[in-house]
Amino acid sequence: MSDYSVVTSDFVKLTITNSGNDTCCVERRFQKGQTIDEFKGRLELLTGGNPATMTLEVYDKNDSLVCKPNEGQRLLGSYPIDDGMRVHVVDSFLKSQDDVADVEKFEISEEEYAKRSDTVKAFLEKNRLGKYNEEEMKRRAEEKKRLEEAEEAAARKCKIGDRCEVQVPNQPKRRATVMYVGKTDFKEGWWIGIKYDEPLGKNDGCVNGKRYFECPPKYGGFVKPAYVKVGDFPEEDFDLNEEL
Repeated sequence: MSDYSVVTSDFVKLTITNSGNDTCCVERRFQKGQTIDEFKGRLELLTGGNPATMTLEVYDKNDSLVCKPNEGQRLLGSYPIDDGMRVHVVDSFLKSQDDVADVEKFEISEEEYAKRSDTVKAFLEKNRLGKYNEEEMKRRAEEKKRLEEAEEAAARKCKIGDRCEVQVPNQPKRRATVMYVGKTDFKEGWWIGIKYDEPLGKNDGCVNGKRYFECPPKYGGFVKPAYVKVGDFPEEDFDLNEEL
């Protein structure tokens, strides 16, 4: 007689709701091999609840209660939980907005908060996530600096009055004249202000009430330096009155 085994996915996709905000829900994938205590720790990040005080209820697609997985060291996958089910987090510390308005605000000093081991901060620090992963944060900072330096170098290749060709992804090439080089108030980074040879722009050199250069309406635009190629691009002859 042959031996048979049932193999299921190591992950389960669940919808998470919580007693603190009944109108808010999120959908995530979770490992079946984690304990319920570990599962509650991850739910803390999603709901703001306290793992020590939360209880869980699992509902099927018909919104019928299936089980209450609250045994700390038991594996999530040992419960009859399948994709598409809903886990509702019940926590006495999670209050609705109406309830919170009537409750005195709980305050704690930064020093006391830092000493606690049941907070989101403690969880992030323990697992070296987000800003508590020094290597990852350093890598991101270096990458951001590298991109900023490359963008500035590309921008400084452009001079006001230069002829150029603009190639924005998923748009046709357009010829223009460089009218502005630098940073702006409307968005971070370096930008090239240009006057198109045709009325295919979005402005007249003015954005959000601040003027960066002068040009006729619909002839002006701002693009990233990477999309601007300076060179010998004479103005093309556009006969807008040409009859077919």
